[in-house]
Amino acid sequence: MKDELLQIEQVNTIDDYIEDLADLLVQLVEDEASLGFLPPLLHREAQDYWANLLNPDIRLWIAVLHERVVGTVQLHLCGKPNGSHRAEIAKLMTRPQNRRTGVGRVLMHTAEAAAWSEGRTLLVLDTREGDPSNSLYRSIGYQQAGTIPFYARSANGNLDATVLYYKLLEPNG
Repeated sequence: MKDELLQIEQVNTIDDYIEDLADLLVQLVEDEASLGFLPPLLHREAQDYWANLLNPDIRLWIAVLHERVVGTVQLHLCGKPNGSHRAEIAKLMTRPQNRRTGVGRVLMHTAEAAAWSEGRTLLVLDTREGDPSNSLYRSIGYQQAGTIPFYARSANGNLDATVLYYKLLEPNG
């Protein structure tokens, strides 16, 4: 992947991207990614998820390569008065053929920069124990806070642990 070809766009309305986003979600769920859904995920269910996602506390970015959505990430701003300094990274997704090309890293840096610009200094996220995403998060400075056993059901029926991560944001960091 050449960086000049990858475009990161903040999405404020889903309509123009709903088909690509639904296809991405269905593909990753079929690939057994832990995204809150189990296979088989119907295309219509994926469309419904995306159609109902955006609200004033959620930011969404997509990575576009050759006019196709190849990845996405969400930033959920905490709306509680005692949490106005924090946000959650959610549903970092990269198409399998675009993994390990820097797409996820660029999306994470984009979400972190946006969090900082919104006055958020603490980011949290969780991911299934053993998934490749654990390496990415650690490599960009996320610290493991703990593990919760039996957290999410996988396609094979197993109850898998989730790993909780956090990152304290600093200026220019």
